[in-house]
Amino acid sequence: MNPFNQHIENPDVLLIGSGVMSANLAALLKRLDPKLSIQVYEVTEDLAQEASHGWNNAGTGHAGICELSYTPTQAADGTVDVSNAIKIFEQFEKTRQFWASAVADGLIANPKEFINPVQHLSFVHGAKWVDYLRARHTGLAAHHFFADMAFSTDRAVIGRWAPLLTAERPAVPIAATHMATGTDINFGEASRKLLTWLGSQPNCGIASNHRVTDLAKTDTGWSVTIRDLATNQLRRNTAKFVFVGAGGGSLHLLQKAGIPEAQGLGGFPIGGQWLVCDNPAIVAQHEAKVYGQPLDAAPTMAVPHLDTRILDGKKTLLFGPFASWTTKFLHKKGSILDLPGSIKPHNLATLLKIGATNLDLVKYLVQQGTQSMEDRMKVLHVFYPAAKKADWKLIDAGIRVQAIKKTDGQAGIVHYGTEVITNSDRTLSALLGASPGASVCVHIVLEVVQKCLPHLVATEEGKARMKAMIPTYDIDIKNPAHADFYRAQARRASELLQLA
Repeated sequence: MNPFNQHIENPDVLLIGSGVMSANLAALLKRLDPKLSIQVYEVTEDLAQEASHGWNNAGTGHAGICELSYTPTQAADGTVDVSNAIKIFEQFEKTRQFWASAVADGLIANPKEFINPVQHLSFVHGAKWVDYLRARHTGLAAHHFFADMAFSTDRAVIGRWAPLLTAERPAVPIAATHMATGTDINFGEASRKLLTWLGSQPNCGIASNHRVTDLAKTDTGWSVTIRDLATNQLRRNTAKFVFVGAGGGSLHLLQKAGIPEAQGLGGFPIGGQWLVCDNPAIVAQHEAKVYGQPLDAAPTMAVPHLDTRILDGKKTLLFGPFASWTTKFLHKKGSILDLPGSIKPHNLATLLKIGATNLDLVKYLVQQGTQSMEDRMKVLHVFYPAAKKADWKLIDAGIRVQAIKKTDGQAGIVHYGTEVITNSDRTLSALLGASPGASVCVHIVLEVVQKCLPHLVATEEGKARMKAMIPTYDIDIKNPAHADFYRAQARRASELLQLA
């Protein structure tokens, strides 16, 4: 495609990066206040080509349905704390509602090009894990979000849900939970649809193949230096508010901005790889995203899953993730010097301390990077015992840069969560973090709006616009008292997104 080359001088809002966070924030802001001027800069030629790209993430609509990492421990009394899964479900529902309103209002056409219904399963083996999953199901099914969740230890039932899980499986205890209302999402396509709409709006511009090289504070906001990668020419622009949604590139830009909030902040990149199957006979047998129990010594972000994916209209199977060692912060536009270039006097001590207390992770990354295809197939056989090596290929996927803060202490550097770093005068925000990231993007950008641009929702008109886009914006749908309201809005969103 031809790169976008639209430029708005001195916009109200300037966004760096065209991934799912920037796309949703930009669209939300323009709908809240159509008079806003907005500029987006993207380093790749096309939009949403890094972590949001369809092949660079699992595409799971993370709603706490199947991901055991959101409910990691079982108490001494046998119960499982499911509060985090409930919270994530609520946050994803805001994303669904925003996208549904975008369909209703004509911002997005053909929602099946980016979101499709796919059942979500949790699958475990071994008596201990069967007991855990039963307790997890008990906790979740008691809440109205998960009232339709089923649990079974019956191989025939599990085989009907996902035949590949039970074919040729040895006689060990197994269990699964099942919800039919999960989704598969191409976050890159969702981002491109929203940004294409944005680029057609008055006083909005998108310039791809443009790299932001510097940020300097001004009395009224920020001066931004941008390099046109096609001509190598530099240009400057100013904005009252800057959002850094540049994925792995956000850390370097925060360091260039020099805000005190970035002092001591470091980053650790972890590459990803997937096993992919395109054999139609096998692909046709599996219509699910199946998340399993953690592997020994693996970090929480590496919990394996066997996923149906629908990308560019084609269905395929994906298994992983497998980690890989890298020093690049971006998959397509990164450099092997990214990691060493991010090490500064202010974060060196933090990096050394965290590194010394995470030797297991280093060992894990070395093991992952040196394993053979046979080693990877052994992991796949835990899910799909009948898998044949000839049907699968290994592909490189995206890179996640885990933020490392002084406050991490002994907690380790690979953990779930997405964080927004904002400077003291609230003229700059930057996104850092990992899963469930893209799925809860609208919840995250709402926090940006409320913190940095609160005047947009301070008036009755602003609140009404927000409620039109996200009907549950100011209602605690976790509360059983609002269960009926939640169900009505969820049905509406599913119908508009053609999920029902």
